[in-house]
Amino acid sequence: MTLVTIIGARPQFIKAAVVSHAIRRIPGIREVLVHTGQHYDDNMSAVFFQELEIPEPAHNLGIGSGSHGAQTGRQLLAIEETLLREKPDCVLVYGDTNSTLAGALAAAKLNVPIAHVEAGLRSFNRSMPEEINRVLTDHCASLLFAPTDLAVQNLIREGIPQHAIHRVGDVMFDVALHFAHKAEQQSRVLTRLDLIPKQFVLATIHRAANTDDPVRLKNILDGLEQVARVIPVVFPIHPRTRVILEKQGRLPELSNNTPQLKVIAPVGYLDMLMLEKNAAVIATDSGGVQKEAFFYQTPCVTLRDETEWRELIDSGWNRLCPPSNPETIRHTILSARGARGNNVQPYGDGTAAEKIAALLT
Repeated sequence: MTLVTIIGARPQFIKAAVVSHAIRRIPGIREVLVHTGQHYDDNMSAVFFQELEIPEPAHNLGIGSGSHGAQTGRQLLAIEETLLREKPDCVLVYGDTNSTLAGALAAAKLNVPIAHVEAGLRSFNRSMPEEINRVLTDHCASLLFAPTDLAVQNLIREGIPQHAIHRVGDVMFDVALHFAHKAEQQSRVLTRLDLIPKQFVLATIHRAANTDDPVRLKNILDGLEQVARVIPVVFPIHPRTRVILEKQGRLPELSNNTPQLKVIAPVGYLDMLMLEKNAAVIATDSGGVQKEAFFYQTPCVTLRDETEWRELIDSGWNRLCPPSNPETIRHTILSARGARGNNVQPYGDGTAAEKIAALLT
């Protein structure tokens, strides 16, 4: 059996780390990794392959960045050409990026079965590109690997056949368990940044709804500056966010005006785990970081209007904070320090990758 796995962005590298390892332990499956190049910066791509021990991709399509339509279109063309050469029995896609949608569409047009890891997530906000990507991918897929009970319910409500849905748990939980000890041993990020455990806030911002809206982005940055006057804020800046702030001319003033706001380059996965585990609060618009915060029992503030991870809101580990004004952001982040949620475990038992690999055979 030949399986083509499509990856292209940081969250997909993380998920593929454990799933690809599990697949390689099963005789009879030949996995072909295809990297679209959606994330191509070394800090967003190469370092993850090294740290997570992911095999080198058989194909690196080198698509790079661009508008949603242009990027997805170029990916669709290149993936189709790759599938025609490889003639796979199945295509595996992860999550909700443009790489996910392009991989699913290319496979569907060629009548190749599609398996979707992280199926069934819904924010119910169709203005989010990620929501469109995940809905369309789910309705193209013939194997849907749902991380939670709520994800299963979403798929059933949309008319997906129940025999195609498999509640396997969350592969990111597998990764967090697998690499936590390695991060403790190898990461020196706390020392490098002169951070005291549980005495700093970790912030990540990258979604277009925030970065491309000048008012929302200004509110977030002003709010983080206010927080940094009380407690240090570490801000690994996403390439998308950096480009926008450079165009606005605001990047130099962030650190200069507020020394405790530490604007740094993106970090590798092991360093990120250590920052998440040791933060007092995490403020983010990332879906994956919301979960990683929960894995390490770190309070989280999601700077969005909604989230696809409703379980974390309902259990009290996460709180939504639409970035409508800086003062609300400041108050929500600072008040989250020391908060605890309910004792829940919605993401399985850390064996999602093994279950997915077994179901692919």
